[in-house]
Amino acid sequence: MDTPDSSPRFEDWHHLHEAVADAYFPHTLEPLTAGAAAEASIGSIDLGACRITHMALGAEVALKSEHPGAYGINIPVSGRLESVIERTEVASEVGQATACPPGVRTLIPHWNPSCRLIGFKIDEHYLQREMDRILDRPGRSLPLQLDLRGDAGQSWLKFLRSTYDLVASDDGLLHNDLMRIQLSAAVTTGFVLAAVPDEDPGRSAYRPRVVKRVIAAIHDDPARAWTPGDMADIAGVSVRRLQQAFREYVGVTPFAYLHDVRIERAHADLAVSGPPTTVLDVILRWGFTHPGRFAAEYRRKYGVPPSHTLTR
Repeated sequence: MDTPDSSPRFEDWHHLHEAVADAYFPHTLEPLTAGAAAEASIGSIDLGACRITHMALGAEVALKSEHPGAYGINIPVSGRLESVIERTEVASEVGQATACPPGVRTLIPHWNPSCRLIGFKIDEHYLQREMDRILDRPGRSLPLQLDLRGDAGQSWLKFLRSTYDLVASDDGLLHNDLMRIQLSAAVTTGFVLAAVPDEDPGRSAYRPRVVKRVIAAIHDDPARAWTPGDMADIAGVSVRRLQQAFREYVGVTPFAYLHDVRIERAHADLAVSGPPTTVLDVILRWGFTHPGRFAAEYRRKYGVPPSHTLTR
């Protein structure tokens, strides 16, 4: 994957700009020197919910993107990658990765010619669902920098490269939609397990069955008009015992956990909805009864009012 002989050569920066946009994200690209675009190479495979891209620009350039609808996980395999995400500076070297959030202005002010990159593009809502499913708490967000230097990170990166090589060299079975779905799920699950730090890696493994039953039921139907008795019936224990178990093994009450799941589902709906859907339609759908309180909590969590997400 690091030296793709089949990568096309580019006549000028305009053609390279189009190729990067097709392979990864829409962006603006500004050459900073008179280096030739022909020195650049790029290749990409599409797995549906995610995409794997390799990129070597071979010259000094500046790039800017807002990564619409997806995270861009930029993994330098040589050189150093310096980025400014909104107002935060992130410098990643080999063994690290920069996580560019969707809809947030990210600037690479000086791409060094020695920098070669693996880009992992993954749909925002697909990744969030996987994180909610795998991690200890729903609603977790990615840190802006990820550490891939450990055994798990290196194993995932090796798997990512192998997946690219296999799909790029295959013109049959691995391009089947069913196979792409499976590959996308495997790569994404590996990414979450390897790169996203959990609050307490050992805690979820030792949750008692009563807690796991209720968590599964909440994720299956968070909009349900839940009562403490409903949850206790599913768990097969008293309300008090269930609350104690949640506090001990999850760190919050059952209803606080439910509340987090509902906010995430509402956020996902707002992000894909449009007229005539309103914010009120969405929050009522997910069991919220106080629009003002929801709006305040949403702004604290996502940094914007819910109406902003809906209009975008």
